[in-house]
Amino acid sequence: MPIKLLHKTKSRARFGYEGSVDPLLLRVAIDSLPNVIDVRINGIIKSIIISYEGSLDQIQNQISDILKSNEIKSQSKSKKDSYIALRSEIPSSSEVVRAASALAIAPFLRSPVLSLSFSLLASFPLLKSGLKETFSEGITSRSLEAAAVAISLYLKDYKAANSTNFMLTLGEYIEELTMYKSDDLIKELAKQKGGMAWVESITDSKVTLRQIPSDDIQIGDIVVVGAGDTIYIDGHIIDGEALINQISMTGEATPASKSRGDRVLSGTIVQEGKIKIWAEAVGDHTATNRIKSYIQSTLDERSNQELTASKMADSLVPITLSLAGLSYAMTGELVRAASVLQADYSCALKLTTPVAFKSAISSAAKEGIIVKGAKSLESLQLSEIFVFDKTGTLTNGDLEVLKVHSFHQDWDANQVLNLAASIEEHYFHPVAQAVVRAAKENNFDHFHHDEVTFIVAHGVKSEVGKKSVVIGSRHFLEDDECISFQEHSEEIDEILKNGDTPLFIGFDGKLLGVILLKDTIRPNSKEALKRLKKSGVKEFIMLTGDSKSKAKAIAKELGITNYYAELLPTDKAKILDEIMLKAAKHGQKVAFVGDGINDAPALVRADIGIGMHKGADIAKASADVVLLRDDIEAVADARELAISCLSKVNNSFKVTVGVNSLILILASLGKLSPIQTAIAHNGTTIALLLNALRRIRIKRDG
Repeated sequence: MPIKLLHKTKSRARFGYEGSVDPLLLRVAIDSLPNVIDVRINGIIKSIIISYEGSLDQIQNQISDILKSNEIKSQSKSKKDSYIALRSEIPSSSEVVRAASALAIAPFLRSPVLSLSFSLLASFPLLKSGLKETFSEGITSRSLEAAAVAISLYLKDYKAANSTNFMLTLGEYIEELTMYKSDDLIKELAKQKGGMAWVESITDSKVTLRQIPSDDIQIGDIVVVGAGDTIYIDGHIIDGEALINQISMTGEATPASKSRGDRVLSGTIVQEGKIKIWAEAVGDHTATNRIKSYIQSTLDERSNQELTASKMADSLVPITLSLAGLSYAMTGELVRAASVLQADYSCALKLTTPVAFKSAISSAAKEGIIVKGAKSLESLQLSEIFVFDKTGTLTNGDLEVLKVHSFHQDWDANQVLNLAASIEEHYFHPVAQAVVRAAKENNFDHFHHDEVTFIVAHGVKSEVGKKSVVIGSRHFLEDDECISFQEHSEEIDEILKNGDTPLFIGFDGKLLGVILLKDTIRPNSKEALKRLKKSGVKEFIMLTGDSKSKAKAIAKELGITNYYAELLPTDKAKILDEIMLKAAKHGQKVAFVGDGINDAPALVRADIGIGMHKGADIAKASADVVLLRDDIEAVADARELAISCLSKVNNSFKVTVGVNSLILILASLGKLSPIQTAIAHNGTTIALLLNALRRIRIKRDG
């Protein structure tokens, strides 16, 4: 697809292009280019205006590649999608100036021919687009607006024609800015671009630092980040301490203190300190880039509410046209017909709903909540049953050492803990971190050991004084490492009767001890459930692999009456299917909140899946809503925000229908001139758009 440079300055350029593309998709694609600061698309004259830095030739080639791709090509437009086509016919600022000039100059022209020429020139874009839509889409709201101006021109009422054209052009220009603003609110999340990062290198047994582009960082690299630097990867801190500003990812304004073992996310900034990070996710797999991948679908996706509003607006066009014809037939006044033709419902109905949804999605992001589209907000608002996978949602997911048991008379509990911590401190698993944390709280006495070997999903191995140390599950020690449990089997059964998580330690081929760990209930879980219930949730269900006695105790503490215990990972999706089948019979929707790899099937099957902050990547990818902060109350925040959004949409819908119906009636009765109708109609639409754009703020108690 050809692209031509029309004009350029040091930091700004204008291109012309050919072919049929979707202006919104083209704008999104160009705006994501590394050296493009700002972009504006005019779909009528097919121009691209950019503010840029760096090589313009390179940017021109990149834009040319984008224009050749299929992703930004215009889709076939059905009736229900005609408003997307309408948005590509939006007036530019020059057309607003032209319409205003005609309105100002025409009254002072004494020649009727000049007055007609000025007025025709100013209203030509509106008349052209109205005629074009009539032939391609049938009678639309654009057809009615063009007919209203054409009637005024025919009656030689140039003041009415120019006033109406100016109000329509100005109104649509403001609508365009509002639509772009709602898109910008979402795209603001993806503004982070790459940069240079410091990475450790080992040459000739010496550790040196080298600076490389962030896109070149590999998994396993040690990235050094200092004060003022942006973190470009996801990973764990292996050395150092820092205050990290996470507002771009979690919405939390207060910097968080992070040290060894803590996980950090791309897109956050080191405010104070210096840290070394082991890169676990790089490039497209980082949290920031995963968020970017949601943006395109968020911009394009249309909710059921939007489709309903769009269909209603289309269905009202024939009624408006018929009423205009009836008004003229009864009175013979073309002026009255012109007034009626302008009182359509289309713009307010079709534009306020998507703007409200996009504004709500942006508001959610500022609260550390990523919502993957308008349909997710709808489902969240309608969900009356919330199913929680216990661990990592209602509980912290961060284990704490409850007690240490030694099975050897020469080893006390503290020594067993120190031995385990010495090996586990090289591992970032939650169990390992809990053991190390407990040892540090008890004057950690480090054991010197050899290299540590990690066995995925089983445990770790090393040697201390040429004697083997094996730490992990019973299966790992007993079956894989052939360490006998028979001598202590009764004692172990007694120790584990409460359902606590065990970590077994083997030393020199014998069972040395066991560390019991427990998961604690989040301090604000009760408050989160209370807020959800207040928002209209009728039932809470908890799923857990814990014993029935432990599950009962936790459910009782949280006030949950319905729970399923002793579940295998594969059981969750099956039980959720049963819950949803039962809910469907009563017309209810089900939300599922989870964080583990085994939660992914349930997150997909639920009417709305909510993935927790510390959850597995696949759980987040499967979820409709992803929490960027480790806070169970964010679930309540998300639901309250969804309710506020849908309330705003419904209120705007009622106001649109009510006000425009009143305008239509008054115009039919001859109480409003074409100019007054244009002002009332466009003024109402602009007011509703600005209200839809307002950020939704979560109100919390205290």
